[in-house]
Amino acid sequence: MTTPEPTAADAPDALWQQGWYRYARRLPSPNFGERPPHARVELIVVHAISLPPGEYGGDGVHQLFTNTLDWGAHPCYAALRGTEVSAHWFIRRDGALWQYVSARHRAWHAGVSRYLERDNCNDFSVGIELEGLPGRHFDAAQYESLGSLCAAIAQAHPVCAIAGHEHIAPGRKRDPGAGFDWPRLRAMLGWRASFFPR
Repeated sequence: MTTPEPTAADAPDALWQQGWYRYARRLPSPNFGERPPHARVELIVVHAISLPPGEYGGDGVHQLFTNTLDWGAHPCYAALRGTEVSAHWFIRRDGALWQYVSARHRAWHAGVSRYLERDNCNDFSVGIELEGLPGRHFDAAQYESLGSLCAAIAQAHPVCAIAGHEHIAPGRKRDPGAGFDWPRLRAMLGWRASFFPR
């Protein structure tokens, strides 16, 4: 048996290495699974998270997504005890980008959800967490990282929509919320209006 020739996507300078984005720091999460057969990444889901809520720069989010959070470290963590969740990426307030799950795999970010007339958004989406609180504003550096990442995802996958967690799980989730500037992101990306929540 011969070894397959490397493709452009496997080249050392490629943006993607088996679903890992070159410009993100890797911190692999155990919380992922295989996508269903023939599933493709068609949806980008934007979230907001901070742990403890409203406190930025700590390791709480990293620990949550890697199942290493000390449940007794903060009173709010008790409600999260035993939770196994993940996102593909996390963007800090200063724009620093972290990746936990390969885009080839199904991260556990959406929960019970529906969008594009389809259930189970985890199957056909990637999730991007912004460090922040639902409804609050996000920093310029975060938009810069988010815009670059979304453009790179769309180069590698047949993305046809981007939405907030609030749009795929209305009534259950409210992030990123009213403080998120969708027109700003649309202007950065140059995508047509049909890609965005209405």
